Amino acid sequence: MKIRSITVFCQPGFPVNRLLLQQVGIFANHARKLYQEAGFEVQSLRLATPPFEQFIAPVDLPLAAQSYAIEAHADGFDYISLGPISHDSKSWGMISEALSQSNRIFLSGQLTTPNGEVSLAAARACAETIVKLSTLEPTGFANLRFCALANVPPYTPFFPAAYAELGRPSFALSIEAADLAMEAFSSAETLAQASANLVQVVEVNAARLEAVAQRVSQMYSYEFKGLDFTLAPFPEDSKSIGKALEALGIEAFGMAGSLFASTFLTNTLDKANFKRTGFNGLMLPVLEDSGLAQRASEGSLSVEDLLLFSSVCGAGLDVVPLPGDTSSEELTPLLLDLAALSLRLNKALTARLMPIPGKKAGEMTNFDFAFFANSRIMPLKSAPLKGKMIGDQNVRIKPRKA
Repeated sequence: MKIRSITVFCQPGFPVNRLLLQQVGIFANHARKLYQEAGFEVQSLRLATPPFEQFIAPVDLPLAAQSYAIEAHADGFDYISLGPISHDSKSWGMISEALSQSNRIFLSGQLTTPNGEVSLAAARACAETIVKLSTLEPTGFANLRFCALANVPPYTPFFPAAYAELGRPSFALSIEAADLAMEAFSSAETLAQASANLVQVVEVNAARLEAVAQRVSQMYSYEFKGLDFTLAPFPEDSKSIGKALEALGIEAFGMAGSLFASTFLTNTLDKANFKRTGFNGLMLPVLEDSGLAQRASEGSLSVEDLLLFSSVCGAGLDVVPLPGDTSSEELTPLLLDLAALSLRLNKALTARLMPIPGKKAGEMTNFDFAFFANSRIMPLKSAPLKGKMIGDQNVRIKPRKA
């Protein structure tokens, strides 16, 4: 188990408040030192601001992205999220220009409104942004730093979804802990034992993580928002959430029984007692997980399966490799499906979709990136919308009553 990130939430403004940035940088580096002394590996320090439109003029977004990339990095932050663009913004076109300034900058886009509506116009704008970003680099890699948000609250420490609200600085931890599930499930003889094993190991580690968090919180008077124990994977079989779920008894993740296994895991996490923020569910990032990448390559795991599992998981559709010629008109219906699911089930979901230039369905990716496992391009069963679904209206989706 590792700490994927110590994510600090604050609003240094623009031009950047150098004093505040230095202060939170000192805090973040001190927190990392304390966690390392407690025996935890910390992979990154990250900074998340409120939605950028609250403090940056859209025309200045590329300049602000460049400035934050330099100045926040100087204070020890590896990555910076400038938050989501609003569903009704007129400045979606600035996203790709801003992300082209630095590979340290992350952004996102709202598919839903604060009133529980799906925005048809935002889904279309987000799809157009994804297609545009796919052309910035030969591998389509820029889409790693952008996602669509549906019903996602602030203070989620995982990127690109992270954003803050106005107020004093605060912090949270995102956890890379698929190996805990792998160990807990592999060593169990029954489902009950598998559940008990995971609850125990999560609670033991959460208590240690929270003890350090409370200590550093008292030192700096920064609020500890909590842990996001979404069991993020790493592309090794021993750290694969796909392999962990198969250890429960599925022949291959994606086949019948996978929805039950996914629900079993998220239900188990719900039993664990710790201070929570963010998703705290099941993350299924295809390219970041060797087991999921393998099953996608074999054809047992599809985009439709991932959408189905989003009904019980935590993060939604994550780093899904799609054909390079996928159009925004084909992406829009998928984003609408995800947004509707998030509101109807009253849960946070994201979509980080990666059209890979020059690649067709069934062809292999060729990333040279330590955090990715190569996989086959996944076909997308989609066609452009027509008729009443191509308007700009917002559609209210009420959560289903129990």
